[in-house]
Amino acid sequence: MLAATPEAIHEAAGLLRAGRLVAFPTETVYGLGADAGNPEAVRRMFAAKGRPADHPVIVHVADAAAIEALAASVPAAARTLAAAFWPGPMTLVLRRSPRVSDLVTGGLETVGLRVPAHPVARALLTEFGGPVAAPSANRFGRVSATCAEHVLEELAGHVDLILDGGPCPIGLESTIIDLSRGAPVILRPGAVTAEQVAALLGTAAAPSGAAPRVSGNLPSHYAPQARVEVVPPEALVARALALGTAGKRVAILAPQEPVGLGPGIRWVQIPAEQAAWARSLYASLRRVDELGCEVALTTLPKEEGLGTAIADRLRRAAGPRDLEPEPLA
Repeated sequence: MLAATPEAIHEAAGLLRAGRLVAFPTETVYGLGADAGNPEAVRRMFAAKGRPADHPVIVHVADAAAIEALAASVPAAARTLAAAFWPGPMTLVLRRSPRVSDLVTGGLETVGLRVPAHPVARALLTEFGGPVAAPSANRFGRVSATCAEHVLEELAGHVDLILDGGPCPIGLESTIIDLSRGAPVILRPGAVTAEQVAALLGTAAAPSGAAPRVSGNLPSHYAPQARVEVVPPEALVARALALGTAGKRVAILAPQEPVGLGPGIRWVQIPAEQAAWARSLYASLRRVDELGCEVALTTLPKEEGLGTAIADRLRRAAGPRDLEPEPLA
């Protein structure tokens, strides 16, 4: 792990050219980067994450002009969105160019493209001079990494260099907008909101009603080792007490410590303000595991603006895994 100095960024670009893996910060989460044009490097990246081969990854580029070579065509709506939100936390799904590998797209005829805003990511992409395939820098399905230490916890021994650029300022993955079929469809909510997209394009960006193969769109994702349950605010304490009575080690994620918690029930503080909650969400889920808790209880924010993205991540963290949780009264 190296501080993201110009010298370290130069070294990282050289490693990417050599087919190695580099973790780097973006404004959303840390990414695990591989040369998108090097099939063996992309295979190594999938293996390091334990990621299924049919699950596509987002391709990061230094500027909007670079997508011309990676997309079969760039519709007017894509240019409008790119002008407004790039560099930034938005991924556009477009019909792919033949030069984009099946390994990157999971065999799909589309590709997700993004121009990140983080200065370290931009410097690395500029120094490297080509597209970088980069999913989040964590084991597949696990909690995303929002600082270099998280990457080390997840991928030690599987990544050749970690560029430490400090904590990610947004803390949630990019908004994914599909423009490959005409009207915009939001496949994953993020910091670029549906309201912003609608205001810019003059048409509502519909949420996806299906489960398309895009990053972070499985029913269970962003999950700590602890089981996550989303409960109504008025049921939070009662559910915690029921779990505690059943012998479970429980954590409650809430802005203020609830009254009436019994022994063995831990409180993990989360901010009340949405942007701060988003920034600290994954760290709070990791904190639950650090405390040795088996179950994390949380509520959902108001689902507007960034709250839609927070709610999406919490629902997926609470999604079904291999074993269903046992019911408790």
